Amino acid sequence: MPAPDEVSDWTRAGVHPVAPGVHRIPLPLPNDGLRAVNVYAITDGESLALVDPGWALDVALTQLRSGLAELGAEFGDVDRILVTHAHRDHYTQAVHLRRLVGTHISLGAGEKPTIDAIMAGDEDGGAQDRLEHLTRLGAEELLPLLPLPDAPPGTWEAPDRWLTDRTVVRAGGRGLEAVATPGHTRGHMVFVDDKHDLLFAGDHVLPSITPSIAVEPAPQRLALRDYMDSLRLVRAMPDRMLLPAHGDVTPSAHARIDQLLEHHDMRLQQSLLAVSQGCTASDVARVLRWTRRERHFTDLGPGDQMLATSETAAHLDLLVHQGRLRSAIHAGVVRYGS
Repeated sequence: MPAPDEVSDWTRAGVHPVAPGVHRIPLPLPNDGLRAVNVYAITDGESLALVDPGWALDVALTQLRSGLAELGAEFGDVDRILVTHAHRDHYTQAVHLRRLVGTHISLGAGEKPTIDAIMAGDEDGGAQDRLEHLTRLGAEELLPLLPLPDAPPGTWEAPDRWLTDRTVVRAGGRGLEAVATPGHTRGHMVFVDDKHDLLFAGDHVLPSITPSIAVEPAPQRLALRDYMDSLRLVRAMPDRMLLPAHGDVTPSAHARIDQLLEHHDMRLQQSLLAVSQGCTASDVARVLRWTRRERHFTDLGPGDQMLATSETAAHLDLLVHQGRLRSAIHAGVVRYGS
């Protein structure tokens, strides 16, 4: 679930050095359970790059301007922006900065279907797509409870460069390897600084919460399988300092990956045991407990209920793929059974 339970000081405004030439600048996410997003400024004194510059809001832009000023820089000094994925709290401010000062944006090529779908937009703000998604989950009653989208299609644009897996890009005077890690989104990428043992992880590995799975306009059918495979991919690499998009920097990416894999293995088993013949993802989500505090489904807000139900569907669909469950669609609703 992507809603943190405990308040920590990682959201405190300012510039926080995390490694030589790398600074963490938290930016606010108003009315969002995540509370903040980490922007990473990378510089060698001559070149300046940003990773995941945040959500295009006035308050975030002001805070980013102040952070760069502490580093003796301004927006026009940023020569490259790397974005791990196309969610609004990572990508939209990159587009805004490019409109302001022409900064070059790089994004994983796997995000192109998402960018295309968002930019195409529709007159109902995506309400029909959302209704079809919720119907599939057996949770259409959530639709009137959910807020309308607050980042219109015009907030997004295509990047200057679509990155492919294992491309090395120059950022802040160093080389970063872009590694495809689909799951959280279909085109998610992490950026690896091999020389300094740093992992710019975006939302792939978060230190205290489990990333949502495939919450996007054009999701992959087996996004949880992709996500767990991507976790194993990064686990097979040398261990590095974890620089997440949400939460504090931690010394070992491997330690957190092990916890996430264990969590999803346990969740698969819990989901399997919770299935009754003909049930929906919504039915199963209501049986399970959520967050570290083991909350009941009914104690969650509508947005988190939607995320919880979507995550449950991802686990159930993987169980079907593994041959441990069966599924069938009736009137647009997916129902599961043994």
